[in-house]
Amino acid sequence: MSNKHVPLKARKVSFAWEDTPLHWVPGDPFTTHTINVLHLLLPAGERWFVHVYEQVLPYIRDERLREDVIGFIGQEAMHSQAHDEVLPHLRDQGLDPTPYTAQVDWLFEKLLGDRTLPPGRPRRWWLMERVALIAAIEHYTAFLGDWVLNAEALDRRGADPTMLDLLRWHGAEEVEHRSVAFDLFVHVDGDYARRVRTWATAFAALVFLWQRGTRFFMANDPTLVDGRATFRDFHRRGRQGLLPSTGAITRSIPGYLSRAYHPSKECSTEQAVAYLATSPAAVAASAAEKSQEGAA
Repeated sequence: MSNKHVPLKARKVSFAWEDTPLHWVPGDPFTTHTINVLHLLLPAGERWFVHVYEQVLPYIRDERLREDVIGFIGQEAMHSQAHDEVLPHLRDQGLDPTPYTAQVDWLFEKLLGDRTLPPGRPRRWWLMERVALIAAIEHYTAFLGDWVLNAEALDRRGADPTMLDLLRWHGAEEVEHRSVAFDLFVHVDGDYARRVRTWATAFAALVFLWQRGTRFFMANDPTLVDGRATFRDFHRRGRQGLLPSTGAITRSIPGYLSRAYHPSKECSTEQAVAYLATSPAAVAASAAEKSQEGAA
């Protein structure tokens, strides 16, 4: 397995959603909507990542890390845009996510947003807290990216190819840049107690928001009479390979909390880069970029 350093760049992808059905995993609204929560969380979350990282750039003293962070910012901005573009398609199919996304926007823009603090230690403390939170969240985005790149059960179930490409393009880039957030945290702070505390906050928030989002989708799906979402449903889909297994999620915890943890020890950069070389959306974006360069 090769995990050598890869220069990061944003791929300006686009997706056409008109042929994607509401239940893009055929006959399985629960799996569809559990994964659809990404479209609710990621636009606001990744805009927040970008905002925080633009503030931390002056603290970076390593030139290669600075380049990685700038590449990370570009990729995260593109991820936010790509998932945001799914939301009008959901509205067209009778599922308006606005009540939920408004809550998510409040979380990132207000609760985790900038605060009026005195310059010096208080302001730096709040910035470092958010840098550590992003490192913890990125541990799980890489985990999910690795999972979806290998989720052959979704292919066997006949999942919509456009949605799979969005998820796998995004997942591959999460694997590709999985070390950046952790390396940045270690570079500017690295306090182990802060790493543990912010992991606990991030993990609890992700679990809460994800189950709430899935229940929101199931309850508001216009095709379901009594849509419900239970942990048993999640556990069963995990055993089938349609969602991450509860065992794999549990096993991811001690890895991040280990003092010897580093993201480069997990996932495969080689696999991520290989997918990005064949992703229909990424290939189209690369061709368009080369065409523009040729025209110039």
